[in-house]
Amino acid sequence: MDDPTEEIHKKLHEDAEKTGDKSIMKIALSSALIAVLAATASLFSEHQNNEAMLDQLRASDNWSYYQAKGIKSSVLESRIETFKAFGKTYNPAWDEKIAAYKNEQEEISRQATEQQAASARHLNAHNKLSYAVTILQIAIGLSAIAALTRRRWLWLGSIGIAVAGLGFLVWGLGLIALIK
Repeated sequence: MDDPTEEIHKKLHEDAEKTGDKSIMKIALSSALIAVLAATASLFSEHQNNEAMLDQLRASDNWSYYQAKGIKSSVLESRIETFKAFGKTYNPAWDEKIAAYKNEQEEISRQATEQQAASARHLNAHNKLSYAVTILQIAIGLSAIAALTRRRWLWLGSIGIAVAGLGFLVWGLGLIALIK
């Protein structure tokens, strides 16, 4: 994820160094810390998104495999019915093969369902972490405005918003811990 606040962050540091203003230095330092949190949230968010997609692909593969087993079973059942219709005896091993296909389908279904659930859990964590990234970027933007306007209340507001972003980051990391 590209960080649209990166330029703002650099400008804050340059201004802080040029002016030597202590309040600007505090704003620059806090925005640097918020940027680190945003980068961390972004990294975890993208990883969870990738894991969600991989689990969903695995589930999709398993559902295709499930269908293939079902088709094989149906073909064999049709063969048995055809043999019966013509009054011929069929290989009794075919009944065992049909039962085996049904058992395999149950296991494949269980795995696919688990993979879909894992995908949903990864996606949920990704969403919380994405909220964290967005909220933290808003906090960085407010820090820049606070530095330009020299409004302390804006800076304090950006810190408050960053705390909310940190809350989403912790929430997302907690969800990741539950996945494992």
